[in-house]
This record gives sequence, C-alpha cells and structure tokens, in this order.
Amino acid sequence: MSDSTVKFILSEKDIPTTWYNIIPDLPFQMMPPLHPGTLQPMNPGDLSRLFPMAVIEQEMSSKPEIDIPGEVLDVYRLWRPSPLFRARRLEAALRTPARIYYKYEGVSPAGSHKPNTAVAQAYYNKREGTRRLATETGAGQWGSALAMACSFFGLECSVYMVKVSYDQKPYRRALMQAYGADVTPSPSPKTAAGRSILAASPDSPGSLGIAISEAVEDAATHDDTKYSLGSVLNHVLLHQTVIGQEAQLQMEMAGEKPDYVVGCCGGGSNFGGLALPFVGETLKTKGSGRRGPRAIAVEPSACPTLTRGVYAYDYGDTAKVAPVAMMYTLGHGFVPAGIHAGGLRYHGDSPLVSALFHHGLIEARAVKQLPVFEAAVLFARSEGILPAPESAHAIRTAIDLAVEARETGADPAILIGLSGHGHFDLAAYDAYAAGILEDYEHPQDEIDRAIAELPVVNITAGEAS
Repeated sequence: MSDSTVKFILSEKDIPTTWYNIIPDLPFQMMPPLHPGTLQPMNPGDLSRLFPMAVIEQEMSSKPEIDIPGEVLDVYRLWRPSPLFRARRLEAALRTPARIYYKYEGVSPAGSHKPNTAVAQAYYNKREGTRRLATETGAGQWGSALAMACSFFGLECSVYMVKVSYDQKPYRRALMQAYGADVTPSPSPKTAAGRSILAASPDSPGSLGIAISEAVEDAATHDDTKYSLGSVLNHVLLHQTVIGQEAQLQMEMAGEKPDYVVGCCGGGSNFGGLALPFVGETLKTKGSGRRGPRAIAVEPSACPTLTRGVYAYDYGDTAKVAPVAMMYTLGHGFVPAGIHAGGLRYHGDSPLVSALFHHGLIEARAVKQLPVFEAAVLFARSEGILPAPESAHAIRTAIDLAVEARETGADPAILIGLSGHGHFDLAAYDAYAAGILEDYEHPQDEIDRAIAELPVVNITAGEAS
C-alpha cells in the first residue's frame, strides 16, 4: 500500500446550488418547537422576534431542496468545494485494511465548517434590514464564522463566548475581534440572565445554554438586532448539507460507498451536514436492497447528550427564554466540565439528529478527552493536519473502527467529517503534551438532577400537561 495521501478535488461548478432538506424523506413526523412561556407550538410570528422570515420559512419548510442564493454562492467560492482526502498514511500507521477518508472543512477562512450557515444567515438578515446579530459561541469556531460573515455583509456582531473557552482560547477571541465582533465572556453582567447566574455562582465556567440565554435576551430587547445560532435548529443543518452533497460526489470519484459516516456531535451541525445527505439517500432507496452507511455521532463523555440523556421536550437555554424543542437532553440546567472541545458542551442536541437517533436511523458513541487527544496527535503525525478537539472525537471513533477491522479482517470504507483545524487550540495540545489534561465522565447523579427539572409536556399534542 502506498503511504501517500490521496486528494479528491471538485471544481467550482460542483458546488451544490441547493441545500438538501431531509424532512420530506423522513418516515416519521417531527415534533414542533414550543413557546418557552406557554409550552404551545410556536408559529412563524413567535419566531420573528429572533430570526428573519426567510430563515423561519426554511426552518419549517417541507420542500426537498432549497435554492442557495447567488450572493451566498459567491462567498462559498472562497473555499468551496472543500477537499476530501484518503488517509493512507494513517491507514499505514494503524496497519488496517480499512480505507479511511476525511472531508476537510478547515480550509474555510474561519477554519471550520461553520461559515456554511453563518454566510447564509448573515445574508438573509441583511436582506431583511437587520443591523446587528447577537450569538453565543463555545470554542469560538461559530463566533469566528459569524463575525466573518457579518463583516462581509456589513452587519454588527455581538458574541457571548462561554467563559471557560474565552479564557482557554484567547486567539479565537482575537480572530473574532479582528473581524469586527464585540466579544463578551459568558455569564456576563450585560444581561439579566448573566447577572442571575453570576449572583448564584460567581465563578461559573459558563455553558452554551447560559450563553444562548444571554444572546437571545440581547436580541429580544433590541429592535434592530436578531439572534443567530450555529447549530441545533433545522435551518442550520440544512445550510450545512453542502458538506455531505460534495462528499457524495467525491466518494464516487474514489469509487467507494462509505460503510461508516462519522462526525463529532454537540448541537449537530457538523454531523448533520455530513450525514444527512447519506441518510436521505438510504431513505429514498429503502426497499431496493441497497445498504446505506452506518452514521455515527460522536460526543464527549463529559457531555453525553445522546448516549446518556433523555428524549423529551426541553428548553434550549438555561434561562428558559429560547424555544423548547423535542430532543435528547441532559437538562437545561446541566453545566458540563470545562473540556477543551468547547463546541460540544451543549446540554441538548439538534431535534433532527435526536429524532434520527430515537428512530434508530443513526448511532451514537461517547468518548473521553484523553483518548481523543491521543487520536488527534496520531492523526497530525500521520496526515499533517492538527484537528480541532471537536473534530478529533470523530477521528477517535474512526481509528477504533479501523483497529476493529484489522482484528476482524473486515475492510470497510470510513468517512470522517474533519470539521476544523486546531491551530487556535494549542493550549489544549500543550496541556496534553505536559500530561496535565484530564479525562472526565460526568457523574450520573448530576445528570439525573438536571433531567428532573425538565418541563412537563404532553408530547403527543405538544401542549402543557
């Protein structure tokens, strides 16, 4: 076997011109989001305080494909199509018969997959007259992407960055500021939600749930401001499907059908963007005898939403001001440990990803921090790319699958979503090299206490019990 990495490159004409909406292909009905005050199904008017109408229409759309505006495609051409590589050097290091491919989104200007939806959201907000966007960010990848997109379309950008990541990743904060964003550590004294958290816990490390509360409050209390988020909701995963659509073409170029599609999963944007086109293809050909790939969502053991959470309606944020969604959740009050994969520290998950998991159409695994960094370093030494800690969760599972193939004699094709580079995560790699990085698996009693605070909802009718 040659140990050289093989690259599969598409041309600009291969950039998808539509986003793929899996909802019409689902063999079940999605449960509607609920109003956080009334616990009744939300209508477009309820969402209009937070989002532009075009985004609301996409959130609720039943169209199988949605056209990508020309202005968005013009920006996509800065980095799309992104490359797909065969990781022959990693295969050789593992001595595996498995064939490992990775779709690399770290080539975007912001260094991750997040601009695929940031650019779209900024465009629609600008078109409808929004002056400023407020958002949250964990590790800073989403905040960087939205800050960049806002600079392209002449919008102001306010980012509430989870405090532990604000301190751990100062260069992601610097990147956001270079793009013109105002960055605030969360919880902060700027909002009522932040002040409440600080009063109860002055040393709170923050969480995505808390940061969402602050960003939503900011948007809801300013007439010229809308809220933007980088994961969880349907329209975000919709925009990310350019990843999976390109990967389908590139796997065809490689003469392969993946046996596994593996992505890290916090709120679901990266995993969904890669996996949904493959899952949709399987659903469309059901009954034909064709076997689709096993899609595996990989999450941290410190925030095991799919693997240890419950499937129920829950608030999308800590202060209970964001929409209530049917999802796998650890409870809106859950605050995970300050692991370096800040983008995966969300108490809930995408309702769409959650429903796919609930109905057995995808799988989930949880992995600890030290094995994740072990895999990341092996990948960097084999392939030369230093992955973001979030992305390294998918690499860890892909390596485990490849080692399993070596032991069983199987020869699967494994497709990894490499969602971003780790150039701004060097403090985490420094801690790993120094031997001071810790594993963490959240105690079950803390998860149980957070889950006990879930709202009581009649999930059949979508009404309060």
